[in-house]
Amino acid sequence: MNSNANRKDLVVALDIGTTKVCAIAGRKNEHGQLEILGFGKVSSEGVLRGVVTNIEKTVNAISEAVAIAKEAAGEDFKYVHVGIAGQHIKSLQHRGILTRDNNLSEISQADIDQLIGDMHKLVLPPGDKIIHVIPQQYVVDNEQGINDPIGMSGIRLEANFHIITGQISASNNITRCIERTGLEVANLTLEPIASAASVLSEEEMEAGVALVDIGGGTTDITIFQDGIVRHTAVIPLGGNIITKDIKEGCSVMMHQAEKLKVKFGSALASEVYDNRVISIPGLRGREPKEIAEKNLAHIIQARMEEILDYVIWEIRRSGYDGKLIGGIVLTGGGSLLNHVEKLCQLHTGMETRIGMPIERLAHGYSKHLSSPIYATGLGLLIKAIEDLSSGAITYPEETIAEVSEEAAEQEPAANREALEDKWYEQIFRKTKEWFETEPDSRF
Repeated sequence: MNSNANRKDLVVALDIGTTKVCAIAGRKNEHGQLEILGFGKVSSEGVLRGVVTNIEKTVNAISEAVAIAKEAAGEDFKYVHVGIAGQHIKSLQHRGILTRDNNLSEISQADIDQLIGDMHKLVLPPGDKIIHVIPQQYVVDNEQGINDPIGMSGIRLEANFHIITGQISASNNITRCIERTGLEVANLTLEPIASAASVLSEEEMEAGVALVDIGGGTTDITIFQDGIVRHTAVIPLGGNIITKDIKEGCSVMMHQAEKLKVKFGSALASEVYDNRVISIPGLRGREPKEIAEKNLAHIIQARMEEILDYVIWEIRRSGYDGKLIGGIVLTGGGSLLNHVEKLCQLHTGMETRIGMPIERLAHGYSKHLSSPIYATGLGLLIKAIEDLSSGAITYPEETIAEVSEEAAEQEPAANREALEDKWYEQIFRKTKEWFETEPDSRF
């Protein structure tokens, strides 16, 4: 394998989810497409609703996924770009003002950076930290509706910001898990923003669209308008709660409930025939259990409608209800449920499609990566490549003092010889002094 540090063209994304931990190594080819060099996916047992709850299990899962990705890519790497999500994620709107010294000079990137830097000084509730500061629109000397003020002249520069915050402990636990595997965190990105990079088109983000990422523990919502993130929210319900409903409603084991959901589940009961029955093995010495497929669909539909009710509420709370021409895009593992697209369209009254993360992939990619399950991981990879290309983030230059084994062995020997010489000199000096001293007359 190659050196410890990442190659300049190699980027590694790490998606630590409730149901899976996924490591994807890739690069941008000469055509601007994403070329996947290797990926590893393992089950996640130490994460609950996007938050690390067991350090040891999470470290083991990360190590296993990274090892698979390294072997597939044939490259060693040290820096990974990680996603963060969970119920602790919050968002707020804030307005920033910067008074410039000279109204004749042009507004530069430094002025915008200063304005964004001021947002990081906001007083937050104890235990919270700022993850992203996203500018909405700028105002220059009361001239509103400016998307890019660089090059303009003015004294007063204002901007509305969408600020995303999260718990310090949650991000620290993620960092601690990664560092215990011998890796380092290059960047931390909100997962729904990363998912948008892999499944949404620029036209959709310009027209207005709501991205709904249905994961195992949470459902993440990101609303775009005019190409800008306008609203983000996390719903603490996902695919695992549907599995739990099936377990309790059908009186089956958890692993049986998961198989029922994946193989026979439907989000729309009206699309299921009444006379179809599923037979599953009973416990030892008990008869097989028969479950009507229609009843299974009713259980799934009830919970999916509850999740969609939260989605509708968040869209209304954002102030963009009726303004999203692009409708809703579903992604994540929960979007693989049969007829979930149709249910969403009927329940919300908005056009809906399933977001597949294949738009930016180069030809020859593995068919497994075409699943919405990998939308976040591939999105993290895309965002990382964009940030590295623009210089927003850089890998730190390492200066390692190389000492050869021969020099390391010689150094103690040299010290030992010096000590021995000093010891002999002391004996010789003491002996000489003894002989040169006149004897005592009493003897």
